[in-house]
Amino acid sequence: MAYTLEQLSADIREVLEADSGVAGKQSVCKLVSKALLDREFVARHLTAEQCHPRKVLYEDPDLGFCVCGHVYEKAAHGAPHDHGSSWAIYGLAVGDTEMTDWRVVEKGEGDEPSLVEPVKTYVLKPGDSHFYDVGVIHSPKRDGLTKLVRIEGTNLDHVQRSKIKAA
Repeated sequence: MAYTLEQLSADIREVLEADSGVAGKQSVCKLVSKALLDREFVARHLTAEQCHPRKVLYEDPDLGFCVCGHVYEKAAHGAPHDHGSSWAIYGLAVGDTEMTDWRVVEKGEGDEPSLVEPVKTYVLKPGDSHFYDVGVIHSPKRDGLTKLVRIEGTNLDHVQRSKIKAA
């Protein structure tokens, strides 16, 4: 039987109500991986028609987390960024994504961006999920069709992000 969006959302809510810390979010990664490996889930929720490139599939009315679907049909090389006051979990369903983690080498002031340098690069493959805590700076590089689920601690449509630039 397929893992449904409703089940995924309810399972995430249950985990985060029990533990909203890092361990809870690591447990959410396992739930995301379960959904990513479910062909019916991917076929139903991660289509170019509905997630081009991002769609909020579910937003929890009490805890505020979102389950988002993303479909990138072409190569996309993202700039270093964080998620402001939110955390996020990236999970790959189709394609590979090279992720780079960055560290601040010069903190920005006012309108000046923080300057960052890369510290680690790794590849997320189908079924992989990764937790990015508040303030963690990262960048994705996709060279072809990529479908992913991203869990946002709060809807990023309403979150101001830091100004960041590669040094």
